[in-house]
Amino acid sequence: MDKTTDTPRTRDPAKTREKILDASLGLILDHGFAATTVDAVVARAGITKGAFFHHFASKSDLGRALVDRYALMDREHFAERMARARKLATDPLQQLLILIALYEEDFEALEEPFPGCLFASYIYENKLFDEGTIEVLRESTLMWRREMRQMLDKVVAVHPPRLEVDLESLADLFYAITEGSFIMIKTLGDKTLLARHSRHLRNYLELLFGPATPPART
Repeated sequence: MDKTTDTPRTRDPAKTREKILDASLGLILDHGFAATTVDAVVARAGITKGAFFHHFASKSDLGRALVDRYALMDREHFAERMARARKLATDPLQQLLILIALYEEDFEALEEPFPGCLFASYIYENKLFDEGTIEVLRESTLMWRREMRQMLDKVVAVHPPRLEVDLESLADLFYAITEGSFIMIKTLGDKTLLARHSRHLRNYLELLFGPATPPART
């Protein structure tokens, strides 16, 4: 089938929907939500406009579906990395350091064109979205705060910090560094910044809480 004749009767509607979401993600990260038109999404996805509206009633509906998918992938990715960290170590500090190191590996593996962050793109244009969409962004941010704070509480119970520390703001630091790095990468074109900035945080945490001495789980 020629890509320009794709219709709502496609044999795999789920695949078509994912094509639309993937195409819109790339366009929004490159140009922003306001500048991304339905025609541009249709052209990049290689579908008809009828097929687009079969899956999404409007551009706003597409925007909400896209951020819902992105938030779910973010949570699942965190859960996978956390499970890996817990498998590799029993000490809570080591688990935290390994978690950040696993993300560093992910950041180092990113290839051009650099993907950016959909959350950051949406929040820059927050006036374009309804409260439900903004709530997805807020809950995703709070998810990171809760998860990291829980880890830090466990770390402190075993490794008292060497300096006075505000655990609430420290829990936000990985998320804040990551989002800030995305902005700097877009500005400076240096995709190594994500991993390098994360490494600084990992070094700081190790200095703050001291070395984790219990052996890794075999």
